[in-house]
Amino acid sequence: MIEARHLRVLRAVSTTGSFSAAARELGCTQPAVSQQMKALESSTGTTLLIRTGREMRLTQAGEALVRHASGILAGLTAAEEEVAAIAGLRAGRVRLVSFPSGSSTLVPGALAALRAEHPGTRVSLVEAEPPRSVDLLREGDCDIALAFRYGNTGGEWEDLVVRPLLTDRLIGLVPEGHRLADASSVSIGELADESWIAGCPRCRRQLVEVCEESGFTPRIDFATDDYPAVMGLVGAGLGVAVLPELAVESVRPKGARAVPVEPAIEREIVALTLPDLARVPAVAATLDQLSRTAAR
Repeated sequence: MIEARHLRVLRAVSTTGSFSAAARELGCTQPAVSQQMKALESSTGTTLLIRTGREMRLTQAGEALVRHASGILAGLTAAEEEVAAIAGLRAGRVRLVSFPSGSSTLVPGALAALRAEHPGTRVSLVEAEPPRSVDLLREGDCDIALAFRYGNTGGEWEDLVVRPLLTDRLIGLVPEGHRLADASSVSIGELADESWIAGCPRCRRQLVEVCEESGFTPRIDFATDDYPAVMGLVGAGLGVAVLPELAVESVRPKGARAVPVEPAIEREIVALTLPDLARVPAVAATLDQLSRTAAR
């Protein structure tokens, strides 16, 4: 019989590439990881890992088991939480992953309302940008992922439950003394000759695509995932930027002016979860509170 604890160890070994790294991630010893892997191979009756010197790789059977492990573990978590809630043993727990501007704007109000209505529900929060946040959800390392996307990206989330929250418009940022600081709006093309300060990788790609559609490639002199740093660089007169409105709301820009960009550039903000997890009462309540907060 394959045990869930063995699947967690196999997934950790697959992700980290070694027994020692998996042990650090799981908070146990390397011999314990080795013993668990031997027990799993004994249960399955086949070799799951091939060790060649310092390298370790999965066999075909190991790859198949890892592929199924995330769904199995997520289903077990959902079952445990739902049964516990029905039995009245505890209100539940929710592991939330959010991108930074969502953490500072949407998450606080939603979690405060959730705590008021369901004081027994425990929520943890870590930050990650998509697509990493979505990977964490699929790997079973969180229950809800706040994410965003630009335009129609096809079926990238077709295996997930998607709760639309809001549409977030991108805002231009220029230094206070800039020639366009008092403009009612600016077009991207008017900033073609500027030095640019870019944000997270996904936003950076979108910026380049939009600029190229307007006939130029932006000269990106600075790039940082830290939105306050972007605003600080703009405020110091080192360039211009385009940031999501949520990011501008979360940090007061000193020495910088926010200017609407035309045509409008928007990103869709969503909350994602797995189908099994969507039925867990604590997860469903958290999704509801995120939707209410976004609608205000």
